[in-house]
Formats: sequence, structure tokens, C-alpha cells
Amino acid sequence: MSVLRPEAATALPPQTADLLARADAELLAAQFSGEPWEMFSHAHLAALRAGAAVVAARGRPAGRGAPRTVWGMLDAVAPELHAHSAFFAQSAALRSAVDAGRFELVSEARAERALCAAEDLVDAARALLLGDAATPARALASR
Repeated sequence: MSVLRPEAATALPPQTADLLARADAELLAAQFSGEPWEMFSHAHLAALRAGAAVVAARGRPAGRGAPRTVWGMLDAVAPELHAHSAFFAQSAALRSAVDAGRFELVSEARAERALCAAEDLVDAARALLLGDAATPARALASR
């Protein structure tokens, strides 16, 4: 897991940097969770925050038929992250069940997979956003 360095955070809009920091906090909470359902929930929230950071930075899709979930919006604004968004979109029903108290539905293996996938998504989102933030600077330097 890479953590947002202070100099990198200044390259991002405040809302985006905040969402990435919150994703990092959820990953940390997931890693120290004592129960599989708790690890799964924190991992899913970390992924959700990272996805929201990308959507916030790139702009929310609008208009008729625009996606309404973070996962759908993420697919629209960052199709390169589709494999990540698809994993968590498929996990949304399980997360809802856990939120409703169905803790027994999450195995240790499922929780571990969710944590690994969340770490991958947070890292991919951070790399994408920092690349986006560096693009204007690179364009100016090449002039």
C-alpha cells in the first residue's frame, strides 16, 4: 500500500486528496480488523473512497442514462480501472447484507480477497490521479 506523500497531496484537489486519505484509513482499519466481515466492510469502503476520488477528480458523468453508482461512474470516467470496479460492483450485495447484520456470509478467504483488491484499487487510483495531476506540468515543461 502506498501512502499519499504531502508533496503529492498538494498536486491534487483537496476533495480528491481527502478521499484518498480516507481510503488509506479504511485500508488500515481493514488490516487490523479482528473479524472477516469487518475486514471486508473496511476494504469495500476503502475501494469506494478511492473510486469516489477518481470520479471527483475527473468529473461525474451527467445526463440521461448516466450511471448512479460509484462503480458505474468509475467505469465511465476511468475505463482502465474496470476490472477493479467490476470486482466491487459484484461485492455490493454482500456489503449490503453485512451492513444488515449478516456477518456469517463473509469467510476469511473472501475478506482477504477484498482487502487485496482494495489495496490494488487504491494504488491504481492514486497512480492514475497523480499522473493526471502531473500532465499539465509535463505539458508546460515540454514547451
